[in-house]
Amino acid sequence: MNSRQDIVTHALPHAPRIPRTARPTTTLTVSWAASEAEVREAQALRYQVFAVEMGARLATPPGAPGLDVDLFDAYCEHLLVRARPGDADEGEPGPVIGTYRVLTPAAARRAGGLYSDTEFDLTRLRALRPRLVEIGRSCVHAEHRSGGAIIALWGALAEFMARNGLDTVIGCASVSMRDGGHFAASLWRQIAAQHLASIDCQVRPRLPLPVEHLRQDLDVEPPALIRGYLRCGARLMGQPAWDPDFNTADLPLLLRTADLPARFRRITG
Repeated sequence: MNSRQDIVTHALPHAPRIPRTARPTTTLTVSWAASEAEVREAQALRYQVFAVEMGARLATPPGAPGLDVDLFDAYCEHLLVRARPGDADEGEPGPVIGTYRVLTPAAARRAGGLYSDTEFDLTRLRALRPRLVEIGRSCVHAEHRSGGAIIALWGALAEFMARNGLDTVIGCASVSMRDGGHFAASLWRQIAAQHLASIDCQVRPRLPLPVEHLRQDLDVEPPALIRGYLRCGARLMGQPAWDPDFNTADLPLLLRTADLPARFRRITG
């Protein structure tokens, strides 16, 4: 089930929100990391987004400055989106501007569980685990969050799952708590009203965000990444967990590939 020797690449046009005459169109390419050097590129992007942009306190190992590294990385497949300017040579892959890490059922057994197990009680998902993958540390560079990168990532992920007989994805969408958590609590309430999973797929946070003590009536706009998940058909599995190290509220999400809209599945055809 390991994909390191089965590299799949897709290309999608991505039109920046600037006049077309200002710079050439960027092409997004998606591939699986095939070397430790490529994994480090993903970890560098994660550090930029989580530590620099969001203010997370990362436990960076000695000798890995500027990288987000944890014990699950060694067990995961790492999905990369690169952005290549239209005027660049085709042999130049471009920088990594989006990434997911993917933990398969077999790899989760070797790792001793899912990352989500550390944040949520996943008892109700027991029957799903043999065909379930976890995506984590998902992030996209700030200049590429208009949707194309998420579509590309989901297209490659859907193909990977179909190839390996997997049908369910879970993961956490992190929301900054720099305002004390009011935005996150309001976002949770807003999403739960329309996208809550059925009771048999709901989970419980081990360290819940204390939503009862926070404002839940703010008129909030979901971050671009979460909007992308919801457009893909994701469902919210329950109340968010609080991650004090990352200073985020983590919303647990689930998606069955059968619910993935046709426009995303066509990318893999």
